[in-house]
Amino acid sequence: MIDVAVVGGGPAGALTAMLLASRGRDVVVLERAPTWRWRACGVFASPASVTALRSIGFGDADLGPVARPVSAMRVETAGGTTFRLTYGGSGSLDDSAVGFDRGALDELFLERARAAGADIRMGVKVDRVDMGGDHARLSTGGNGSEVTARVIVGADGLRSVVARSAGVTRRAPLGPRAALTFHLADTERDRDARMITFPDGYVGIAPVPGDRVNVGIVLGRSWLARLRHEGGVAVAQAICARVLPGAPFERGGLKVLDRVAGVTPLGHAVARRAGNRWLLVGDASGFLDPFTGEGMHRAIVSAELAAATIDEVLAGRGGSRLTEYERAMRSRFGTKDVVSRLVQAFLARPGLFEYAARRLAARERVRETMGLVIGDIVPAARALDPRFLAALLAP
Repeated sequence: MIDVAVVGGGPAGALTAMLLASRGRDVVVLERAPTWRWRACGVFASPASVTALRSIGFGDADLGPVARPVSAMRVETAGGTTFRLTYGGSGSLDDSAVGFDRGALDELFLERARAAGADIRMGVKVDRVDMGGDHARLSTGGNGSEVTARVIVGADGLRSVVARSAGVTRRAPLGPRAALTFHLADTERDRDARMITFPDGYVGIAPVPGDRVNVGIVLGRSWLARLRHEGGVAVAQAICARVLPGAPFERGGLKVLDRVAGVTPLGHAVARRAGNRWLLVGDASGFLDPFTGEGMHRAIVSAELAAATIDEVLAGRGGSRLTEYERAMRSRFGTKDVVSRLVQAFLARPGLFEYAARRLAARERVRETMGLVIGDIVPAARALDPRFLAALLAP
């Protein structure tokens, strides 16, 4: 029996394993993919992400090759309004948003976990999780093999088998949606990221290392039938031709550098994030929408909080329980969740979003505050202050 089994080798899982192994815990990471392959995942991250990574031991030599500074987020609405959300810094790696090379970043995290002493097992699919009895058991590979652990960490994303086994999965909060992601050549060398809204969807564009831009398309309910009928590649081409007239096309199609990867449904909710022998980190612990770029920051912080809580429980210190992780996550992200839902409420009503966008474009101080909140640089409560809301919404 081992101390901790981590299901999923993405950022949250790898970092949780790294932090626990560095504390001397016996950790196994079970990742279903045999090798890393481009898939639908977030690459744009708030400025707080680099700060959080530095706090757990990642330096310039680690982050420089995998993170590209992003000066601002340029929002372009369907109604023609444009404004830039900035983050109050100089645009360097330490005080700007970033676009990550996810292939290199994920490999970096796994290598650091391996170097700390974690057992990384690639190509191992977890079929079932049994959390009854004295210990947790994971069935792997469909051949009756089992891993027994004192604690299980669910870091397995939007369709978390750990969350399902714990019975805490809930309906996605924003209804049925889908996402498509891929990379294009960076022909404009723009240091801004862009967010372009269109009816029932938006396109996010983030510069990433390697002279590339990542394109992420989020589609609402009205697009799903077309997506099923035509496929992700055709829909991506149609949307890019509509909102990105400068996108590179070749032989009638987008010149994609990897592949168009998709995920549906987009979004994941859980009733709680911890129980007697398990907890959830990263997207498995709940994911709303990539619009605000907070997924990576949350993955890092959830790994820190999870590792600290698990270590306390395994050491038997002061009657500690895994459920303390739930309280820590609520304290850290509860208010930001409210702000994110407020942003989504505006996005779901184009007229209301256009109204707010025009005011953000015209009101510099309000726009600066919104950028700092979205970037996790100042407390999210500032965006809920009645004075801020009045300054944003007053005619």
